Amino acid sequence: MTRALLSRLGQMVLVLFGISVLIFAVFFATPGSDPSARIAGRGASQEVLARVRADYGFDRPLPVQYVRMMEKLFVTRDLTSFVDHGERVVPEVLEAAPVTLSLVLFASVFWLLLSLGIGIVSAMLRDTWADRALMGLSLLALSMPVFWLGEMVNLVTQSRWHDAWAFSWVPPLGYTPFARSPKGWALGLLLPAFTLAVAFIGLYARVLRAELLQAMGDDAIRTARAKGAGPARLWLWHGLRLSWLSYVSLFGLDFAQLVGGGALLVEVVFALPGVGHLTYQGLNTLDLPLIMATVMYAAVFVVLANAAIDGLYALLDPRIREARRGL
Repeated sequence: MTRALLSRLGQMVLVLFGISVLIFAVFFATPGSDPSARIAGRGASQEVLARVRADYGFDRPLPVQYVRMMEKLFVTRDLTSFVDHGERVVPEVLEAAPVTLSLVLFASVFWLLLSLGIGIVSAMLRDTWADRALMGLSLLALSMPVFWLGEMVNLVTQSRWHDAWAFSWVPPLGYTPFARSPKGWALGLLLPAFTLAVAFIGLYARVLRAELLQAMGDDAIRTARAKGAGPARLWLWHGLRLSWLSYVSLFGLDFAQLVGGGALLVEVVFALPGVGHLTYQGLNTLDLPLIMATVMYAAVFVVLANAAIDGLYALLDPRIREARRGL
């Protein structure tokens, strides 16, 4: 067990190291990315540029700059923005994280419940008009660009019909902390969360339907049917138990990448000050410290999600437990 944990930890460190090196290298290979010019200001003299490079260490070799940046990001945690002088990026990311986490948690409730219902009903009604209609709607949801859907939602609820009784409850764009107003927090996240969830509802419903139909041919299902299990128990108990692996794997990775900033488009469209919005700002201004902080924050979540999914596999599938015991 200890050896497996150390191996997993080593893999995580290598992945994070590779991502950080790649981001650092791509930044300095991008034309016009010299941070000295932006820090010194437009029209700065060569003397000022040289002093800025010396003060910030930009005149040192790139490996030295990389090590210093990683030390300030992970050890001293005093890495400052190249654009907002003196603004520490780690507290910015930590302040934005609850916004993104709230959005993704809210959205995951939508996409899990609705995709479960649609996937199960569609599988049980295989090849009927209801099945085709549900899968058609799922494909439409999966194909709909999230930024376009968000803009349409804002156009309807914030502009044209905001004063109508149906949308008068919709608050202005932005985020209300839960501690300030639980009701304002929930209402402000309702539409962004549903917008974020739409594509995942379509994807997960189609995946679950396919997994359920495949599970119906398993020997365990035939045995349960021979023992007299009814349709509800076959589909909702035995079928789901055999179909969880792909579903859980998808959810773990999607949840992690969204919490890490993958909800960027929704946060920008709905003016939510989350991690994705910070990433967008960093990319717009080519602010390497902010980009590095948000990307590494996302990478940590995805790597931890991979490790958690491996553990969940053994809990959800007895066959994996038996194989590991045999080893």
